[in-house]
Amino acid sequence: MLLTFDIGNTHTVVGCFNGSKLVNHWRITSERIRTEDELGVLLQYFFSMENLKFDDVRGICISSVVPDLTEIYQYLSRRYFKKEPLVVDASLDLGMQVKYKNPASVGADRLCNAVAGKQKYGVPLLIIDFGTATTIDCIDANGDYLGGVIAPGIITSIESLHLKAAKLPRVGFSFPKNFIGQTTEESIQSGIFWGTVFLIEGLVDKIKQELGAESKVVATGGLAQKIIEHTTCIDTVDPYLSLEGMALIFEKNQAKNKIT
Repeated sequence: MLLTFDIGNTHTVVGCFNGSKLVNHWRITSERIRTEDELGVLLQYFFSMENLKFDDVRGICISSVVPDLTEIYQYLSRRYFKKEPLVVDASLDLGMQVKYKNPASVGADRLCNAVAGKQKYGVPLLIIDFGTATTIDCIDANGDYLGGVIAPGIITSIESLHLKAAKLPRVGFSFPKNFIGQTTEESIQSGIFWGTVFLIEGLVDKIKQELGAESKVVATGGLAQKIIEHTTCIDTVDPYLSLEGMALIFEKNQAKNKIT
């Protein structure tokens, strides 16, 4: 079994793969103050619910955008699984060129999405990830990673407005029925949620023009399913694209890096 940790700024998604099939997954908060021992207890509980054992794990892959947590999960891997984890970055064999001006600065989650997206959906391809940030990643007709767009995520926008503007409340995740809000809550929801839809639609249109080719558009991330209900610019939602990319990257690099 391959164990994957997709460490984001808000949540960490744990995945278990039997071969290429994702068979279990769990979501936990990305708490910076957790220790490897606390995480070990959590995982022991998750594993016990599914009648799994730590000894079943043959390898571990980490994708992280939180450097402090990367180290903790490396300690976890060595202490509880006796494995040296593969940490995803642009220096690995990804099966594509990374044409970012500074490849090392591309987030590991974006690389994982790109690898899995290319494998599953072909090229050219746009991948929209609705997370702490809303990102669009572009893979060209040659199958190479070009770069993309980073914008504030929906929950980030909600929290920022609430924290920075004293009289603005924190609102729930809901699309208002009308564009013109008739309460402060509805007005914020209209601005954030419909604003996100129109942002995505406008960017997808411009990116396709820049690529010079019609591209499939795949959405992922925890909020993707809600967004696709309100736009036609997204072709499909694939919620565990990043985890699947980690599994592909691990298998591609396992022998080369002598991962144990």
